[in-house]
Amino acid sequence: MSKFELKLPRMGESVAEATLTSWLKEVGDTIEMDEPIFEIATDKVDSEVPSEVDGVLIEKCFNVDDVVEVGQTVAIIQVGGDVEIAEPEQKDKEVETEEPVLQEMVSAAESAVMHARAQTSVAQLNGTSDRFYSPLVKNIARQEGISFDELETIAGTGKDGRVTKDDILNYVKKGESKPVERISTPERAAVQERVAVSQKVAAPEKVSTPVEEKVTAPPAPEKVAPATASTQAPTSEKLKTQVSRGDEVIPMSRMGKLIAKHMTDSVSTSAHVQSFIEVDVTNIVTWRNKIKDAFFKREGEKFTYTPIFMEAVAKALKKYPMMNISVDGDSVIKKKNINIGMAAALPDGNLIVPVIKNADQLNLLGIAKVVNDLADRSRNNALKPDEVQGGTYTVTNVGTFGSVFGTPIINQPQVGILALGAIRKIPSVIETAEGDVIAVRSKMYLSHSYDHRVVNGALGSMFAKAVADYLENWDLNREV
Repeated sequence: MSKFELKLPRMGESVAEATLTSWLKEVGDTIEMDEPIFEIATDKVDSEVPSEVDGVLIEKCFNVDDVVEVGQTVAIIQVGGDVEIAEPEQKDKEVETEEPVLQEMVSAAESAVMHARAQTSVAQLNGTSDRFYSPLVKNIARQEGISFDELETIAGTGKDGRVTKDDILNYVKKGESKPVERISTPERAAVQERVAVSQKVAAPEKVSTPVEEKVTAPPAPEKVAPATASTQAPTSEKLKTQVSRGDEVIPMSRMGKLIAKHMTDSVSTSAHVQSFIEVDVTNIVTWRNKIKDAFFKREGEKFTYTPIFMEAVAKALKKYPMMNISVDGDSVIKKKNINIGMAAALPDGNLIVPVIKNADQLNLLGIAKVVNDLADRSRNNALKPDEVQGGTYTVTNVGTFGSVFGTPIINQPQVGILALGAIRKIPSVIETAEGDVIAVRSKMYLSHSYDHRVVNGALGSMFAKAVADYLENWDLNREV
């Protein structure tokens, strides 16, 4: 009989932690190898974590919404032998021998809580924020009567400015927190008197409730330390807009908040510059219309324009390797592999970017297979964490929604992203041996955003031109 520790697996070079979103198994459940145990979420993807062994789940090491670091033990599975289910530890051993005094105190506390909930919401943390607050921090805030707005002013020392247990306890210890006074009821007074005499049990936790609707004012603004340069950011107070009658307030999803932060971080990190180029893709449209039915009949899959664009980008990155880089402080990292991210829209309106690994080593059929597989599993939320990591350049198809061109935001830590505009039939001047003529052609725009810190205008424009040249010189007799 042995115990196996199921740890949070590595999910990519830039992912150090994940949020546990749900448990799929309960303590005592029998588990088979490769069977999902719990679900986690990062700023890139939601994923299930499977068991590595057969056995029985005997202990959960984290709760839902806890942040888990890569390598930490999340669950303990007993392998073989008789199963011994771990009983949760009792935080207060005196509960085992409940006395009448304690029972009365519990009843009084419950009554006080119900009274408080009915009369005030001062201590409730029902606001919305981009900051992450652990359940422990929220519980301490409720017990100490710290409002949501007051909690937002506490400087955090944790990762990404998070408020830790020590941060909020130090805040309370300094006297900056002014808990809401407790109500005084005959029942509570009687219980407290009996407790003072017996001295057999500890006093219950403070209940944050008002006295005759009187609430202690929050700390004066001058007591709140000004934000430092490293923590300065628009607060929820500054960004609040007036909500009129009839307006609907829709909280952002966890994924939506992560994407928003990722986008704003990218804009503040990279000096975004754009180059645009018009491309004649008439030959590509003609060729695809010719082969798509035969391809579907042979492979059982659709052949879209995406594999063609991915192949063109891979060849351009091969020609201009300084577009296949990332920035690390004062250094530039030139990537060996060409891994192209493919932005895909999800049914809920969010965006995810699965990665085509080693795209330059795949032929057109291979790219088509990978593109279809990643797109299908993206829509079904079945991507693995590693499949959205390691990208060195990104392509996004804004033309899917009818946009002619766009100015996409760079996917950090990359230095470039290419937006594909809608293919349109437009009149165009064609040069021929007999002179210029006007004809209907299929054209589109390529919009190239790049990081001007390390990519100058010449390189950014030449890269876009290389993609355009490859597309315009498409072989009508090519086979796939």
